[in-house]
Amino acid sequence: MKTSVQTDLFASKAPLSWAIASGGVVYTAQIPIDNRGQVVEGGIEAQSKQVMDNLMSTLHSAGVGADAVLQVLIYVTDRDYLKTFNGIYSEYFQSPYPNRAAMVVAGLAREEMLVELVVYAAAQQ
Repeated sequence: MKTSVQTDLFASKAPLSWAIASGGVVYTAQIPIDNRGQVVEGGIEAQSKQVMDNLMSTLHSAGVGADAVLQVLIYVTDRDYLKTFNGIYSEYFQSPYPNRAAMVVAGLAREEMLVELVVYAAAQQ
């Protein structure tokens, strides 16, 4: 059985939930949008911070913290963005770090997006 996690993120018009909990796991995908649903300006640094802030807000809504994150899949549109993203990412997690993979992709759902995350976290029991 799956349960939608109610978040404070912008209510998307797309057919999606920002997070779902099922079987002891929180499943979420995060994009760098603000509370108006707009992709933040300011390049990869601003977008990395926004996507991580959105993730932390979603985890909080699910009743867990950064330490519950098991795996992170990182999508960036330029290999050079990974260094900047890693610097910001490291401000949110401590050892033992989540398992992760990073992929460089040709583009994301919104043309102006430079980074997107898919995250799996242990749900609150």
